[in-house]
Amino acid sequence: MAYNPVTDGDPDPGEIVWTWVPFEEADGRGKDRPVLVVAAGPGGQGDGTVLAVPLTSKSHDGADHVPIGTGAWDAQRRPSWADVSRVLRVTPAGMRREACALGREPYDRVAQRLRQRYGWR
Repeated sequence: MAYNPVTDGDPDPGEIVWTWVPFEEADGRGKDRPVLVVAAGPGGQGDGTVLAVPLTSKSHDGADHVPIGTGAWDAQRRPSWADVSRVLRVTPAGMRREACALGREPYDRVAQRLRQRYGWR
């Protein structure tokens, strides 16, 4: 995981993008949601797939939700949390739009929590 937002239309680590996120019930339903891109896809697939965690504006306590503050990804500028209990694969074709880059400090907090939870480097 390395912070590397580049405003080029492709999802990069440190950027918040919008994509279709399945509901946790895994029943085929979902909706477009903002996600934080945290890393390039596993195995260096070369197809542009990235790993991302969903964001929520609902207040949460606990190790699974990392506060990231407010930003342009939420029109109402509500505080948001990154849900590190769900890691999603996002392809460039699955990305609806690039919202903005998250600051380095909140990205690093999310990355650290992911490293602790999953043993990532």
